[in-house]
Amino acid sequence: MSNLIAQFETDVSEIKQSWQSARQKHLQRPYSAEKVAAMRSSVHIDHVSSVQGNKLWQLLNKHRKECTPLLTFGCVDPATASQMSRAGIEAVYVSGGVSALQVADEIGRDHADYPSDTVPRVVARLFKTQLFHDRRQKSYYLGRSIAEQAELPIYDYLLPMVADGDMGFGSVTAIMKQTKMFAEAGTAMVHYDDLAIGLKKFTEKVGRTVVPLSEYLRRLTAARFQLDVLGSEMLLMSRVDCYHAEFITSVVDERDHKYVRGATVAGVESFIRAMNRALEQGENAAEARARWLQQARVMTFPEAVKQVATTEEYAAFCRLFETRPAPSLDEMRSFAEKTVATKIYFDWDVARTSVGQYLYKACPQAVIERAVAAMPLTDTTWARMDTPVWRDIVEIHTALRAVDSERCFGFGFTGSFDYEAAGYTWQEVCDLPMRLAEMGIVFQTQPIFALQGVNMYVYEFARMFKKEGIAGYVRDVQRPSLAGGHDHSGTPWGGNYFADECLNVANSMDITMNN
Repeated sequence: MSNLIAQFETDVSEIKQSWQSARQKHLQRPYSAEKVAAMRSSVHIDHVSSVQGNKLWQLLNKHRKECTPLLTFGCVDPATASQMSRAGIEAVYVSGGVSALQVADEIGRDHADYPSDTVPRVVARLFKTQLFHDRRQKSYYLGRSIAEQAELPIYDYLLPMVADGDMGFGSVTAIMKQTKMFAEAGTAMVHYDDLAIGLKKFTEKVGRTVVPLSEYLRRLTAARFQLDVLGSEMLLMSRVDCYHAEFITSVVDERDHKYVRGATVAGVESFIRAMNRALEQGENAAEARARWLQQARVMTFPEAVKQVATTEEYAAFCRLFETRPAPSLDEMRSFAEKTVATKIYFDWDVARTSVGQYLYKACPQAVIERAVAAMPLTDTTWARMDTPVWRDIVEIHTALRAVDSERCFGFGFTGSFDYEAAGYTWQEVCDLPMRLAEMGIVFQTQPIFALQGVNMYVYEFARMFKKEGIAGYVRDVQRPSLAGGHDHSGTPWGGNYFADECLNVANSMDITMNN
C-alpha cells in the first residue's frame, strides 16, 4: 500500500469522525468524505480560521441561549478594530460594500466588481494587527510587577471576524478560491448571498436581482466543499437577499416558478419595446415602467388564478401545493385547467427586461423557502431585510426556527431606515436588539458605520480644526484623550514597550558574550 493510499484512508476516517462532532453534526453534504480526502493536500495545515470559527460558534450559541444580542458594526481599519476590543464589542464585521468604497484600488459601489481578494485582504490585515495587540499586551503585562498587573485591564484583541463574501465573484471555482482566501486570512465566518453579479441598482428605486435557487445552492456547496478540503471550522452563513428582489435571472429552477411574475393581458406590448419607446420619447423611465406593469396586470401565476377563479375553484387549485409545494409553471397550468373554468392567460417572457431578467415577487415565504433549502450546507442564516417590518421578521424567523430551533440568525441595520416613520416608537427602537435576540437573531451588525459614522465624525472635526486649529484639537481631542486614558502611539497600545523589549533581547547578546 502506497503512502498516498494510507494517508487517504486516514483522512477519510478523520473527516467522517469530524462530521459527527457536535460542531458539524447539523450539516448535510451532497458529496462523500472520500471526495474531500482525495482533494486534500498531503501537508496538514491547521488554519487559524478554525480557532476563530469555533470561538464565534460558542459566542453565538451563548447569546442564543441567553436571548441576548451580539452587537457589532462595520470595520476596515486596524485602529478601529482595536478600540472595538477595548469597548467590549465581541466580533468585527467586514463589509464588502464598505471595502469597495474604502479599500479597493478602484473604489465604487458594491457591484462585486472589485477584486475578489479585497475583503480577504482586509481581514488578513486586521488579523495581523489583532495578533500584534495580543502579543504586545501579553508582553507588557508579564513585564509588570504583581501589584501593577492587578491594576491592568486585559482585553480580548482576537475578536472573531465576520466577512462579507458578496455573491462569490463568479463561478464555482471563484467561490472556492475566495473561501480559501478567507480561511487563510483568519476569518471566523463568511456569508454568501443569492444576488446576481453586476445587476444591483442604487438610484432607480427598483428591487435587486437574485439568481435561481439552484445556482445559490451551488455557491454554498462550493464554499462548504472548500472548507472541508481545507479542514477549516470557519463558519458559513447563508444570506438570503430575496426579500427586496424584483428580478430573477432565470427560470431554470422549478422551485422559483410560483414567484415569477408575468403579464396577464393578452396582446400587451413587451416590456422591452414599451420601455425603449418611452425612452426615445423622453419619458420618465420610472413612470413608463409603472404604467406598463399596470397595463399588463403583472402578477404571479397563482395570483392570476385567484383573480379569475371562484372561491371553490381557487381552493381546489391550491390543493396542488399540498402535494407539490414547488410546482413548475407547466404543472400549475395543467392543474388550473382542471380546476378553474376560466382560461388563465400568463406570459412571463413578455415581461422580461433588456438584460433578460424575469420579474420576481418578493415575499416572506420566498425568503423562508430559500433559507430552509440552504440550511443543510450552512451554520447560520441571515434573512436580509433593509426595511425591518416587524410582522415579516416574526413570520420568517418563526418558520425558520420551526425547522431548526437551535440555529443562530443574523440581522443588519441600515443607516437610512426611518424607524419612526415606519411606526416604531423610540422605545421599540431601543428594545429592538433584545426583541430580535429573543427570536434567535443574535448576530446583529450595523455595516456602514465605517462610512457613515467615520465620515460624520471626521467632517465635524475637520470643520472645527480649519476654524480653530491646534486650540480646538487640544480642547476636543488631546485633553479628553489623555484624561480618559485613551489609546495612542505614546501609550502601551502603540507597542513602545514591545519594541524596546525586542531591542533589549537582541542587545543582550553583547552582555552574555562578554560574560
